[in-house]
Amino acid sequence: MAILLGVDTGGTYTDAVLIRDESEVIASAKALTTRHDLAIGIGGAVANVLAASGIAPDRIALASLSTTLATNALVEGQGGRVGLIYVGFREQDMEGHGLRSALDGDPALVLAGGHNHAGMVAHPLDTRALEAWLAEQRGISAFAVASQFATRNPEHELEIARIIAERAGRPVSCSHHLSAKLNGPKRALTALLNARLIGMIASLIEKAEGKLQDLGITAPLMVVRGDGALISAAQARERPIETILSGPAASIVGARWLTGVDTALVSDIGGTTTDVAVLRGGKPMIDPAGAQVGPWRTMVEAVGMRTTGLGGDSEVHVQGDGLAGGIVLGPRRVLPVSLIGHEAPDVVHRVLDAQLRNSVPADHDAAFVRAVPGVDAGGLPDKDAGLLARIVGGGVQPVGAVLKTRMEAQALRRLVARGLVQVSGVTPSDASHVLGNVDTWDIEAAEKALSLLARRRTGSGNTLAQDAAGMARMIVDQLTNQTVLAMLETGFAEEAEQFGLPADVLARHVLTQRGLDGHKGLLRFETGLNVPVVGLGASAGCYYPAVGIRLGCAMILPEHADVANAIGAVVGRVTIRRSGTVTCPVEGVYRVHLATGPVDYTEDATALDALQFALEQDARAEAVAAGAEDIHITATRDLRTAQAEARQVFLEGEITVEASGRPRIAA
Repeated sequence: MAILLGVDTGGTYTDAVLIRDESEVIASAKALTTRHDLAIGIGGAVANVLAASGIAPDRIALASLSTTLATNALVEGQGGRVGLIYVGFREQDMEGHGLRSALDGDPALVLAGGHNHAGMVAHPLDTRALEAWLAEQRGISAFAVASQFATRNPEHELEIARIIAERAGRPVSCSHHLSAKLNGPKRALTALLNARLIGMIASLIEKAEGKLQDLGITAPLMVVRGDGALISAAQARERPIETILSGPAASIVGARWLTGVDTALVSDIGGTTTDVAVLRGGKPMIDPAGAQVGPWRTMVEAVGMRTTGLGGDSEVHVQGDGLAGGIVLGPRRVLPVSLIGHEAPDVVHRVLDAQLRNSVPADHDAAFVRAVPGVDAGGLPDKDAGLLARIVGGGVQPVGAVLKTRMEAQALRRLVARGLVQVSGVTPSDASHVLGNVDTWDIEAAEKALSLLARRRTGSGNTLAQDAAGMARMIVDQLTNQTVLAMLETGFAEEAEQFGLPADVLARHVLTQRGLDGHKGLLRFETGLNVPVVGLGASAGCYYPAVGIRLGCAMILPEHADVANAIGAVVGRVTIRRSGTVTCPVEGVYRVHLATGPVDYTEDATALDALQFALEQDARAEAVAAGAEDIHITATRDLRTAQAEARQVFLEGEITVEASGRPRIAA
């Protein structure tokens, strides 16, 4: 009997779950996510699930982690200082795919060298310029190397990595290790982002392993990749970029395990975002263009996911323009007033009561601020530093008392973006407390906050709502509407070729909305989803039944939906994919482009077989290193030929090999 531990770090909570023999959930537990040090929240969630289950720590045979750290770090511009060596390209090529923007002032060297499309040397590698540049660099945490046509011949990338190891002793991220595809600038961007994450992910894994060992858990640690597969902790240290979208990928794997459904939309509502993906044939759809993270499109294989800034902790914004007025949710996440009221009741209730006694509502009613401990505040402008000093010295404070001028509102936003300050305000979580759907935190604080929001006025002079309950229903209805739009956008995006308009335009189109209303006049319109939706997340049970009614589809809310990500983190498979190419540079020569360099053959079939054998060996070895057993290997060939003088002429062939197996468990 094997006991498996899955852990997922979300925006609000860190979840932990124990599963017996991949068939039964024994126990689940949560702890608040500690954004300044995720390992603290991980340790808390694991300790809680062990206590809830009564399972001895030494009985755990496998632990697996899905984490938002890589995604959040890249979106928020965090990570180590890196150096980029860009080989065989022109200076202006740095603008491709946002490479210059991603560097954000970090040093880069455009170096002579590189290969041509056939894998032959285009220019000799300028090692003297490289060594001189390396001697000038200080404070670099890791280097990224991208050479022209490195996927056809990685010789120059490997030589640069060797020199850096000798001269600088820092980790090196080679672009050909991360993707077998062409497109040098995009490979360079992927290598650069990978290098930026190396130190951060290595630190998280080291701390997480330390927390598990402190609790008596000695089982091997796996990490979820962005396509839902598992990799070893050691591989995640080397290729942290592959863990972007780890959390959403784990949710889809968890949805499949919990429901057994083959085709569906999977929608996971968290505290910060709603992630919607398509499940077909029991497998998540992979984004063919590569994972999108923040403004950057990478070459990392990841699930095709549409992420909307909409969650249980989304900030409620009042729209005062127009006669009707109204509200909109997100995209920023804030601490619910009910939560901060639970943590600092004396301050919060005193402030809320005083604001309720005021005859005129104010812009910052029911909004609070506090500093985040343990975050480096170096390099702040004087105005931002002054505002931070006031916040640090005052504990939990009303925003209206902290901001002395309107200009300081911008400074506050910058402090929040740096992770130095947290803002609290009204959220859907507070509305759920008022409506009696949730009683986790301070219901009275939520009622007072929503009463303050309800008396704000629209352009017609009317208040938004009559009371706190009316305000709560308005917030939940708005969450339903925005969730419906997110799911419709996903559906339209999957069938975009049939409609010829962008998915977001189609979702908001008047005919789509009239179809949802079931319009019947001279014309009849009907709109909805033709597949079920699997709703995941702790708050899915509160919000998603109404979404299913609106979309006219089955809404599946499985047991343990609140910890589906943690389940998906541990029930996935180890899957390694490797791709390679055979080209025909001249008639009668078939060139296999291997990781060690090109090799020529005189027969296309022989060349293809040689490539497939090499890829299978590489994929199998990588799967074993990732901790897989009972490995199954499949291969697909994509051959491109042309008709010439009544015969088929070989142009190019690409082979993709997949090695897949279950992770080994500790005895």
